[in-house]
Amino acid sequence: MVKVIICGAGQVGFSIARYLSTHDNDVTVIDQSEELINHISGTLDVRGMVGFASHPDLLARAGLGETDMIIAVTFADEVNMVACQIAHSLFNVPLKIARVRNKSYLNPEWADLYKPDHMAIDLIISPELEVARAIGRGLDFPGTFEVIPFAEKLIQLVGIRCKAKAPILNTPLRLIESLFPELDLSVLFIVRGDSGFVPTGSDQLQEGDEVYLLIPQAKLIHAIEAFGFSEQKSQRLLILGGGNVGFCLAEEVEAQHPEISLMLIEQNKERATFVANQLTRTVVLRGDALDREILREANAKITSKVVAVTSDDKVNILASLLAKRMGADQAMALINSSSYSSIVSSLGIDSVISPKALTVSSILQYVRRGLIRTVHSLKENFGEVIEAEAVGTSNVLGMTVGEINMPRSMLIGAIIRDDQPIIPREDTVIRVHDRVILMVTSGAVKRFEKLFSVRLEYI
Repeated sequence: MVKVIICGAGQVGFSIARYLSTHDNDVTVIDQSEELINHISGTLDVRGMVGFASHPDLLARAGLGETDMIIAVTFADEVNMVACQIAHSLFNVPLKIARVRNKSYLNPEWADLYKPDHMAIDLIISPELEVARAIGRGLDFPGTFEVIPFAEKLIQLVGIRCKAKAPILNTPLRLIESLFPELDLSVLFIVRGDSGFVPTGSDQLQEGDEVYLLIPQAKLIHAIEAFGFSEQKSQRLLILGGGNVGFCLAEEVEAQHPEISLMLIEQNKERATFVANQLTRTVVLRGDALDREILREANAKITSKVVAVTSDDKVNILASLLAKRMGADQAMALINSSSYSSIVSSLGIDSVISPKALTVSSILQYVRRGLIRTVHSLKENFGEVIEAEAVGTSNVLGMTVGEINMPRSMLIGAIIRDDQPIIPREDTVIRVHDRVILMVTSGAVKRFEKLFSVRLEYI
């Protein structure tokens, strides 16, 4: 059992606490809001403490001296950094993670600040940078709302929404290989409405489904076409909102996608001026993202992708819908509140960006250990996509995929063998040192650990 202190009981802190506590870890959460602490203590099997996370006496009472890991995700960068410094200097905590938003702290010029003999933070998480990178990964692949590399990018976990006229719809999954021989993919998980499930061979994809696939890098374009999207890459990008997220995204696109024409709309005059002066080839317009005239001036009707990343969820939803109605090919909306996530797809928005989910996955990816190579947490606590190595003690060695007694809530999606990705069939045999990528829902974790003789442990 790992002992963890989480500083901050907001959405990110709650999500991390929920995940770690359900995996038999000893979790304490600190927040200055009594309301948030009462909520998290009453909902999860964690210990809650009210107070300032940067106060040494409170951290001592929380048991920081016997803690394996501190994760500081309060709303204040400075509190997160000081909490990690105290954990290092006074309590010798092995692993220290801080969420940091201000770009000044993230400047590579000051990277020495976080070295062991200075502030000693092991991992700096920036939600803005995580969002920018996630959106950037999807720009080359139309229709995707998530693109996560596995096995050194040999295979990709792709989230994509089913369009009305997608050729792959209404086809039992077990027949996809024969009906679409050019495809080489595995359907890991389907989100339909407010619920998600691990599919069987008899399940069929429906319009509006959010589908998580494993696809070899070389076959991505074929898969996108099968889901009804053109292989044409984004050529024009419109960013709505010039705050930290919008600014980071513009910087990411300028650096990594020189072929994309980029425009940005920001309402605040001072912020618009600052962003315009910092960026080199982005056209910055000052105005309201909900103003038709501004969207018209930004050529929304001929834009490949509109990304709404203001600080207001409602503005992001409405602005995305307005841009789509004016003719934009695709619209993405940044949504912080999970209460909106289930309705936006039915409104016509192509994909949702969740800073909370991206931040949680980044933290969990860093703190996992042992024979677990990669862990990516799917949104709304549906489960994890795990890359694990089959070792000599694994119970699955020498068995075919069809012979393994797996629960309904677990599915093997791909195997990496000798640096080659394999989409497994029923007769595929698991060999020693295979890297197996599989979907595991929360209820199937114990079964997964037993089959592969590993523990989903941390630090």
